[in-house]
Amino acid sequence: MIRLLTLAHGPGTYPYPNFGMEEYLLYHVEEEECILYLWQNEKTVVIGRNQNAWKECRREELEAAGGHLVRRLSGGGAVFHDLGNLNFTFITRKENYDVTKQTEVILRAVKKLGIHAERTGRNDITAEGRKFSGNAYYETGDFCCHHGTILLSVDKEEMARYLNVSREKLKSKSVDSVRSRVTNLCEFVPDLTVRRMGQCLEESFGEVYGLPVRPFPPERMDESEAAERTARFASWDWKYGRKIPFSDESAARFSWGEVQVLVLVEQGRVREAKIWSDALDTDFIKAAEEALGGMVWSRNAAAARFSALSCVTLLQETMRRDLQDAICNMIER
Repeated sequence: MIRLLTLAHGPGTYPYPNFGMEEYLLYHVEEEECILYLWQNEKTVVIGRNQNAWKECRREELEAAGGHLVRRLSGGGAVFHDLGNLNFTFITRKENYDVTKQTEVILRAVKKLGIHAERTGRNDITAEGRKFSGNAYYETGDFCCHHGTILLSVDKEEMARYLNVSREKLKSKSVDSVRSRVTNLCEFVPDLTVRRMGQCLEESFGEVYGLPVRPFPPERMDESEAAERTARFASWDWKYGRKIPFSDESAARFSWGEVQVLVLVEQGRVREAKIWSDALDTDFIKAAEEALGGMVWSRNAAAARFSALSCVTLLQETMRRDLQDAICNMIER
């Protein structure tokens, strides 16, 4: 029988130890176990695994105000955290990974507050048509992670100040600003606190799975390993990645997300390539980027490289076709 464990408080509100803790739990979750980790970050912009930090965040303004930039393990788009937001993470092995059931925990917790919510789009949870929770997903081997935000009283002015959301993305959501697209749950329940939200989540966790919930045993923590993971999340290379010189650039938006392709072409071959994207499927974006390496800069070569990409889902086939078209359009320009 699966065991349910909760870790209701992260190491603090400084973001890098919180992400280090999340990754530590991911690689140490035991078989037949599901962990619900609840945590908060002070002023932070969190970008997806394959996003361009320079494009998604007004970095200088954020850091001048004492904020932080973090690149997470999962795909998806950039989000803003402050202490008016509660983060949740479900961590389990693949056999027990169930996004529908995990999302039901969030929906049921919000229902306890008298708020009707629903899952919409590719990774949002909304109330009255406005987003209060963005979700993202990560799998590596047998280990699985589903995490997201719950906006209680986030400063939407600061959110708009530091997130550099493209006009195309806002247009696709039929809104004119990031502020109008999101809502805080305190707009529905004015006296809502982080503590109460956390209690509702823990209660719903047990109810959805029909099992008792126990605290995560502190003796299972290896502080030195967690510190090593924290250091990687705080490193420049992880947050920003290596900037490449480029001779060609293209950007497009598809049903599965936005993409920016940068290539350095020398003597008719791709010497370096980078694909930035908020796609949820991070591994496929990485495979597409690798497919460009050393490629002859021609339509036939692009068709051959991308046709050879392994696609195990209909979504990956759509991504493969869209990326191939985008590359071919770059070549023809």
